[in-house]
Amino acid sequence: AALNKELTDLLKAQFSLRMQIATQQLNNTSQLKKVRRDIARVKTVLNQKEATK
Repeated sequence: AALNKELTDLLKAQFSLRMQIATQQLNNTSQLKKVRRDIARVKTVLNQKEATK
C-alpha cells in the first residue's frame, strides 16, 4: 500500500516537472531523470512482490 502511494506521488511529481519543463520554469532538468528512475525502482519492487505470490 505504501509503495502504491509512493508510485502515485512520483507520477504526480513527474507530471509537474514535465509541465515546468514545457513552460521553461524548471532550471534543473536532471530532477525529471531522478523521478523517472525512482518510478522504475518502485515498479520493479511491486513487480517482484507480485511475482512471488
